[in-house]
Amino acid sequence: MTHLPAIEPRCFDEAIASKLLDGAESMPRILILYGSVRERSYSRFAAEEAGRLLTQMGAEVKIFNPSGLPLPDDAPDSHPKVLELRELVRWCDGMVWSSPERHGAMSSVMKAQKHG
Repeated sequence: MTHLPAIEPRCFDEAIASKLLDGAESMPRILILYGSVRERSYSRFAAEEAGRLLTQMGAEVKIFNPSGLPLPDDAPDSHPKVLELRELVRWCDGMVWSSPERHGAMSSVMKAQKHG
């Protein structure tokens, strides 16, 4: 089992995890987005842990780093971070979002990714 510091190994049923791929033609591709650019970001920590769990269950996981992503309508569509995010969205089969709450809503960093 991969290094999963928050999971008690005897509680992780690898047989159940392997059944998620039964009959699948390929591993599911999951994009993980998090909504904070702080160095000590708990939403990033949660996103990374989700990525480890999904990888252990057989998914192919990519995590988008939002640092440098411009605000909507603040940069051309050709901005490198916008292009990177759009390519990842086309690549994935599903997404996991992790965002801190700001006054009852997701963070502005998360909203910028939503419009990317």
